Amino acid sequence: MPWGWIDLGLFIVFGIVSSLVLAGVTIGIAIAFFGAHPRDFTGSAPSTARAIFVVVTQALWSIGALLYLFVMVHLRTSESFWRTIGWHRLRTEASTWSATVLKYVAAGAVLAVAVSFAGKFVGQPEELPIEQMFRTRVAVMLLMTFGILLAPLVEETLFRGFLYPVIARRFGIPAGVIVTGILFGAMHAEQLWGGWGQIGLLIAVGIVLTWVRARSGTVVASYLMHLGYNTLLFLGFFAATGGLKHIPGGH
Repeated sequence: MPWGWIDLGLFIVFGIVSSLVLAGVTIGIAIAFFGAHPRDFTGSAPSTARAIFVVVTQALWSIGALLYLFVMVHLRTSESFWRTIGWHRLRTEASTWSATVLKYVAAGAVLAVAVSFAGKFVGQPEELPIEQMFRTRVAVMLLMTFGILLAPLVEETLFRGFLYPVIARRFGIPAGVIVTGILFGAMHAEQLWGGWGQIGLLIAVGIVLTWVRARSGTVVASYLMHLGYNTLLFLGFFAATGGLKHIPGGH
C-alpha cells in the first residue's frame, strides 16, 4: 500500500477545495447557460435546479476523486491501480464466479431489507434533507443513475480501498472496520440530518461493508454488496411510486 496518513490528509484537503470549486462553477454554468436563478440555490424551498445541481456536482466530484487517487497511485507504483487500491479477484472457493457475485449482491439486497425494516423503529423527523431530492422525476432519475452506477464504485474505492487500509495498518483490523464504517455514515450525515436513527443505521451499513471487505480481502465483495443494497432501495422506491408516475415531472 503506497500511501499513508499524509496522503489521507492531502486527499481531505483536495476533497474540500474541489467540492467548493465545483459548486461555484456548476452554479455559474446553470445560471449562465441553463436559465437557473440564484434563488434556486438558496433558501429552504426545494427546486428541480437545486436537486440536479446536487447530483451533478456529486458525480463530477466523484470522478475527480477517482482521478486524484489514480494519479497518486500511478506516481508511487507501476502496479495496476485497481489491484493496488484493493480490487483483488474474488475468492470463489467451491462456488462458480457468477454464483459468488450473486451471493454478494443478494446479501446487499437482504441488508437493504433489514435496514428498511429497522428504520421503522428508530423514528425520523417529518422530512429528511435527502427527501427534497425526490420531489421531481428528473431529479429522481439522475439520483437513481448516480446511486447505482457511480456511488458504489466511488465510495467503495475511497472508503474500503483507500481509507480502510490506512486505519487498519495503524490500529488493527477491528478498529479499521469500525472507524471506516463510522466515517462512511458521517459522510452521509448531511443528507440525513435530524434523522439520528437513520444515520446510526447507515453507520451500521458502513461497518458491515467494511467487515465484508476485510473478511474477503477484496473491495470487489463490498462493492457488490453496496450495489445490491442501493439497487434494491431504488427499485423499491420506483415500485412504490408506480414507476415514478406519482412524482411530478419538474420544471
